[in-house]
Amino acid sequence: MKITMMILAILIYMGVMIYIGVRCSKQNKSSDDFYLGGRKLGPLVTAMSAEASDMSSWLLMGLPGVALISGVINPGGFAEAVWTAVGLAIGTYINWLIVAKPIRIYTEKTNSATLPDFFSARFGDKKGILTAAAAVFIVVFFIPYTASGFAGIGKLFNTLFGVDYVLAMAIGAIVVIGYTVAGGFLAASQTDFVQSIVMTFALFVIICFGIENAGGLAPIKENILAIDGIGSLGQYFSLTGTDGSYSFLPIVSTLAWGLGYFGMPHILLRFMAIEDSKKLKLSRRVASVWVVISMAIAIFIGVIGLNFVLSEGWINLAGETAEGFDAERIVIYFAKDGIANLDSFAAIIAGLILSGILASTMSTADSQLLAASSSVSENIVKRFIWKDMGVKWQMWLARLTVVAISVIAFFLALNPDASIFRIVSFAWAGFGAAFGPVVLCALFWRRTNKWGALAGMVSGAVMVFVWKFVVRTAAKGTFLDIYELLPAFLVSLAAIVIVSLLTAEPEQEILNVFDEVKALCKKKDTDPAAKENA
Repeated sequence: MKITMMILAILIYMGVMIYIGVRCSKQNKSSDDFYLGGRKLGPLVTAMSAEASDMSSWLLMGLPGVALISGVINPGGFAEAVWTAVGLAIGTYINWLIVAKPIRIYTEKTNSATLPDFFSARFGDKKGILTAAAAVFIVVFFIPYTASGFAGIGKLFNTLFGVDYVLAMAIGAIVVIGYTVAGGFLAASQTDFVQSIVMTFALFVIICFGIENAGGLAPIKENILAIDGIGSLGQYFSLTGTDGSYSFLPIVSTLAWGLGYFGMPHILLRFMAIEDSKKLKLSRRVASVWVVISMAIAIFIGVIGLNFVLSEGWINLAGETAEGFDAERIVIYFAKDGIANLDSFAAIIAGLILSGILASTMSTADSQLLAASSSVSENIVKRFIWKDMGVKWQMWLARLTVVAISVIAFFLALNPDASIFRIVSFAWAGFGAAFGPVVLCALFWRRTNKWGALAGMVSGAVMVFVWKFVVRTAAKGTFLDIYELLPAFLVSLAAIVIVSLLTAEPEQEILNVFDEVKALCKKKDTDPAAKENA
């Protein structure tokens, strides 16, 4: 009966998501509506949908898993979780502060509905070279990112109910595809808003359950202090330390997670879609507070989970793990352990908690599917292959592309042992390095031209692969064994500057638009009426 009540709660949650998608489908009159929602998002939906689409299953599974398992096997891994969260918190705030308003104004001025569209419009790329390159990189990095979300769904139902991993993934993928295909961007944004609330509820309840399960905070502290070498944990948080894996350079490279925000298409789309740029201040505050609180709780879940798995015998202080144990499933283990002691009402609450894990996964997968779909249908097919495509066919192509990309991501996620954290970190580095420097230079450096943007985009993406699979592999354990986003971001930025300076200046028409957007940004910042409304 309890299991039935939990499953019923999850099914109701999924049904609500599909209902929102169907309702939003009536507002989609064109492919621009499907991909950008007619720029009608309110400030709260903008904030929470941006952050919910950002965090994914990484928040409730990846980050707690790193904090948990690394605390036993490698204390430096706990520092990795903390410094990653710090970098993301800083990056979130700065991105909202300096990028949100200019890109909202610029994309409306240039009538750009996607990030590749913006690049071509900003740099006067009439042949669409930047559009094509950006679209290809979006597909390359978003497919594995989406696959990590499907994997999160599979792990949830496989661990809790013994449902076949592949079947569980298929059910979750069908739901995500269903409401995304039906409602497009509006559906993704509104469901993300609801899902951010469910995720927040799940985080707090899991914390309370974990502390109660451990018998309070004291036993948790005792188990942590009992870990070999934990007494020297401070060295992993020292910027000047020379011992251990977390001295100055590893800390800086991990903080570089924050640089990724400047190049995330699914987050930048939220900036582009808000109904009024003056309302971004409220969005920034809400988003920044939520990110800090949610990541702090996620790491604490990993700490509490350490006590839980030690007591269950799934891991010991020597770092040896039981067969089949997966640190990224710690939240699911909590839920499974508590089912036996639940009454029917509590089972419904547990179902909502598990829906929070689904929410963290689905809220990112839908946004990624839309961004990847727009790259294929709008920026490749419509731009280069079928230029006079009618509105009806544009909508069909958009929806079919979502399905096709989902199928590819599904097959990439068939391995249940793949690490969600590591998959996300690679895709995050890819977007951050390929697009982050280009976005910043497009908004703030007048002299940037299309050749510099192209050089930065390609060099950043290529360097992520080179550093990840060549340099880090060969330099394991040395000072070069750092997160690939940092070196790739710097290489991309250098390429933009050097190539732009060595080639012709942008045309005067492009410079005029840049100056006009810059003036609009300044006017809105200094206008008393605008400040009052903000």
